[in-house]
Amino acid sequence: MPTDVILAENFLFSLGIHGETPMGSERMAMRKRQMSVQQESMAGGTAPAQQEPNQNETQNQTQNQTQRGNNACCFCWCCCCSCSWNEEREERNRRASYDVKAEATADCEDSPPPSLEEVRSWTQSFDRLMSCPAGRVAFRLFLRTEFSEENMLFWLACEEFNKESNKTAIEEKARAIYEDYISILSPKEVSLDSRVREVINRNMLEPSSKTFDDAQVQIYTLMQRDSYPRYMNSPAYKNLLNSLSEQTPEA
Repeated sequence: MPTDVILAENFLFSLGIHGETPMGSERMAMRKRQMSVQQESMAGGTAPAQQEPNQNETQNQTQNQTQRGNNACCFCWCCCCSCSWNEEREERNRRASYDVKAEATADCEDSPPPSLEEVRSWTQSFDRLMSCPAGRVAFRLFLRTEFSEENMLFWLACEEFNKESNKTAIEEKARAIYEDYISILSPKEVSLDSRVREVINRNMLEPSSKTFDDAQVQIYTLMQRDSYPRYMNSPAYKNLLNSLSEQTPEA
């Protein structure tokens, strides 16, 4: 983590603000089916009269499972693509995702401590809070305590993505944002309605800098209506305001 990020977070925290991948249900079901087949095969070996039929059936099942295993993706809920293609895609997305995250956090976290006037102005509107780099830092730390930091991360990623003009970079970063925040398989999936998801899916056929515009607006509105009022009434905001008030002599 950059030194500036650590300093920013340490400042706010000082003011009182604040494995192993689990096996998916589909993979678990597949594993249970495989174990069931193995148990049936072992049990069939103890019955001489049915040995030949069971052996042929087991061989057919084993061959079918092997074929499915060769064609199925390791972590995908469908079996329509190969693992080699999926690995290449994931590698490209990891590289693009790193770039997006690095750019998305730079503007927010590399910021000086807020002034008393800035902190007071945050109560005027959510726009005032979000237009202040220090405000985004404080609000993001609050969202982290509510386990909804992905909303801010997604919004920041879209802010940087909207500035991109290179077609190749747009396509790579669009895939990374989709995998990180839109995919239902992502642990950082943001909450979007079906209409916006359909728009994104259409836009992903030919990504542009406007691909996530509707989603960004919806997440911004969600933070404004849901998280922002709670932050304004939270101990985190009050502690920050009181601490700066004590440090600033009255004129």
